Amino acid sequence: MMPPAYELRPATPADYDPIAAVVDEWWGRPVLPSLPRLFLDHFHRTSLIAEGPAGMAGFLIGFLSPSEPDEAYIHFVGVSPQVRTGGVARAMYERFFDLARRHDRRVVKAITSPVNQTSIAFHRRMGFEVSEPVPGYNGPGTALVTFSRSVGDR
Repeated sequence: MMPPAYELRPATPADYDPIAAVVDEWWGRPVLPSLPRLFLDHFHRTSLIAEGPAGMAGFLIGFLSPSEPDEAYIHFVGVSPQVRTGGVARAMYERFFDLARRHDRRVVKAITSPVNQTSIAFHRRMGFEVSEPVPGYNGPGTALVTFSRSVGDR
């Protein structure tokens, strides 16, 4: 459930610039190259924006896999540091799980860097299976942690 002062809505392509303006600050390091505009141009109907009294409080960029008919994928999530631990991320994930189920998807997947312990802990709390770092996941010299969660049967 979304915290009372916040509202979830589907993203639009116009949300890219406001996201781009805050994402590096919210993450505390340069991450914007991992979120090109194409995600909001092509996957806005399956992505979410959380809005609160001060404007955008969070976003979730996700899509229904065009290649794996049982799967959906969460590519990128950001929550304003001022509202973290208030349920915004959980509400966005739950809404995305509902969207995945409505489209007959049974599994939601995601990935992160092994150094992102906050993300790993959050995904565990959300019921995801968490892998050990997978060497070479994005090519030589990279390792990523994968997440997978069942969201129900068809």
